[in-house]
Amino acid sequence: MNQLAAALRQLRTETGLSLAGLATKTPYSKSSWERYLNAKTLPPREAVEALCRLAGEPEGRCVALWEIAEAEGSGRGATPTATGAKGPAIRPGATTPPAVSAPPPAPPVPHQRGVITLAVLASVCAVAVTAVVLALLLIPDSRTSDPLSPTAATTATPIGPGCHGATCEGRSPMAMRCAAQPDTVARHQTATGAWMELRHSRECGTTWARTWGGRIGDRIEMTVPGRTGAVHGAQVGNAVDAESYVYTLMAVTRPGTVVRACFQPAAKAGAAPGRKECFDGAVR
Repeated sequence: MNQLAAALRQLRTETGLSLAGLATKTPYSKSSWERYLNAKTLPPREAVEALCRLAGEPEGRCVALWEIAEAEGSGRGATPTATGAKGPAIRPGATTPPAVSAPPPAPPVPHQRGVITLAVLASVCAVAVTAVVLALLLIPDSRTSDPLSPTAATTATPIGPGCHGATCEGRSPMAMRCAAQPDTVARHQTATGAWMELRHSRECGTTWARTWGGRIGDRIEMTVPGRTGAVHGAQVGNAVDAESYVYTLMAVTRPGTVVRACFQPAAKAGAAPGRKECFDGAVR
């Protein structure tokens, strides 16, 4: 479930939405999203698909992680072992003794019935009082229940990008919130099975590359041909990176700019590095 939660947190960052923002755009509450993103509770499959749609990402990878987590949580993914629960030892040839059922409880005597009745009434009253108190506490304030009120509008509004144009050069698309529903400039699957994409944010006026499905040691690099210094790289550094997305820093681009992404697979033990693969994309 931890791998699924990491992927969902990455998607949530791409949307630029807060937990309250997710709650306004999906059927799931703010507290539910907090549990899903921190691996406290397995989210419904529909919640995973909804977050993928908000982030503009394909559903396949996260749904596959969800199916693995769901199988593990339900026990279908577990392998029976010889060290499971043991029952009482039975000698060869012996028959299993019949189970002895517990005697039914004796009916209450008359004077006990009155005590039990009073206890039941007291419990019912306590539950009723608790329900009234909770209802009063949960009634929304009239100042914030109106979806058109300034407070409600502020809560539902996604956080905007943290930079634009030249101020974004060489900065992280995730930290600057430029990765909320960007355009895909080009996509390429490498010979090793890893995927690469060139992504462009119109709000920030920048482009970056990302990879997923690779191995530890794989490296990506993005360049803007003809522009000195516009070279940004990133590497799959650990198992968490390998299970999520790895991004380069951003380069400022305008419509018509040609951007190049290259992938260098990790070298296997005792072997030379694999073949470097590059592809271009034009910003629209």
